[in-house]
Amino acid sequence: MLGAVCPSPRPSASYDVSTGGQQIKRKYRQTRGKKFKTRALSIRNNGNFDGFSVERMYGLWILWLLTFANEARGSAQHRQVLSDSFCMPDLWWSDHLDNANGYFGCEATRDGGSITGFNTWSFFEVKYLHRNGVDYYWSKINVFTRWLPSTKQTCILLFDPTDDLSVPLLNPYPSQLNDPFGVYSGILEEVSRLQEYAVWAIRDHVRGIEKEGSPSTTKPQPNYRRLHDIARHAIHVTESLDVAVQNVDHIIKQHELYASLWAEGSTPDIRQHASFQDTSSRLSFFQSHIESIRHRSISNQKRLQNEIQLAFNIVSQHDTRLTVDISAAARSDSATMKTLAFVTLTFLPPTFICAIFSMSFFNFDRNAGWAVSDKFWIYWVFAIPTTIATTVVWQYWHKIFPSHSNATLDKKDRRDTMSSNV
Repeated sequence: MLGAVCPSPRPSASYDVSTGGQQIKRKYRQTRGKKFKTRALSIRNNGNFDGFSVERMYGLWILWLLTFANEARGSAQHRQVLSDSFCMPDLWWSDHLDNANGYFGCEATRDGGSITGFNTWSFFEVKYLHRNGVDYYWSKINVFTRWLPSTKQTCILLFDPTDDLSVPLLNPYPSQLNDPFGVYSGILEEVSRLQEYAVWAIRDHVRGIEKEGSPSTTKPQPNYRRLHDIARHAIHVTESLDVAVQNVDHIIKQHELYASLWAEGSTPDIRQHASFQDTSSRLSFFQSHIESIRHRSISNQKRLQNEIQLAFNIVSQHDTRLTVDISAAARSDSATMKTLAFVTLTFLPPTFICAIFSMSFFNFDRNAGWAVSDKFWIYWVFAIPTTIATTVVWQYWHKIFPSHSNATLDKKDRRDTMSSNV
């Protein structure tokens, strides 16, 4: 648990809501017109300031401020206004927190050794995927709280609020207001609600993919781009849940530490002890709930990976069956070619003999018998060298013209690939 010095001149260290709120309001008005925007939130339409909302609930005060973190970070004057009014630590304004995917921190502020207040700050983000599987948006809960033990005042700064925030976050339970961690019951309830919507949105897409049947006659054509995008969104949802679980663990540990320090350093207070017990019970419940949502998100990822693997396997099986069919056709063609080759080889010698004797070099006369021309050697002079030259060219053709041979092989490979994809 961190500690910080917050001197008494700071309004939030000792203000009461009627005067302190007006002091902050005056500071706010001094910086208006400089791109520092705030939005007023009226809780039950009671005590609505310009940019702030103050309400007395169950005998305790709550001060709400809704503003935009990036615009506040962009102006040193605006940062100073909020830092002076709520004892905000300098580290909250750092860039690495602005780029974080979630965090939780807390500290007690002191003045002369005595505790004047207790600050907490947290950030949660949730990714929601639309039904079309393409559009998505991020819901963010960026909260800074300050609790004053002397007056039981609770100040809540909600930065960059989105329109999908619900009542539990904006309307705390009565027992929460005696505990600096009490507001996190409503915050974690809202985180649980948003995360559950996000996880079920991914689940609906995964279930739709599981229900899609693969064609039995035509080649399956899975939409791998869609599968990849949904898997990416599922990873982001699980990541945000992992961070949320981590934040809840830190919140519970810090709450237990604060409750133990309070029990050691103060007189017994049944009401305060009951408030700690209520807050602890609610925090434990939401820890369990968010953890169960995280398990469902992990299950969505595994189911989606199964579908992606199944899509690969179905395509591979189809290609394998096609390859088997092509191999069977090739074997049939090979058997046919063997038959043709055998028949050709059978008739080749007689054909050669017929060709030889049908030439004009031979003459048959019934009275004189067979006569062979003395120029028969001319046939062998041309036949033997031509046969040898043809054999040599065939043997060394790929060495003489390698590029032409490779192009022929590549064309054959492409033709085989196209035929396998039909």
